[in-house]
Amino acid sequence: MASKGLQDLKQQVEGAAQDAVTAAGAAVQQVVDQATDAGQKAMDQVVKSTQETVDKTANQASETFSGFGKKLGLLK
Repeated sequence: MASKGLQDLKQQVEGAAQDAVTAAGAAVQQVVDQATDAGQKAMDQVVKSTQETVDKTANQASETFSGFGKKLGLLK
């Protein structure tokens, strides 16, 4: 009978260990997902900021060229 008790205890320990591994895996996956999401948000912000800078620079260059053209009498 003691053998049956030990077998039951072994199964309970193995079950608890498997549950712990599953929970740890889920926690790690959640951290990875959050880090990925944060990284994506950061990249989105970098792209947005870069695009805004490019747009501003292009507008300034266009205005500067237009100003030169007007000064030289090439544009009205």
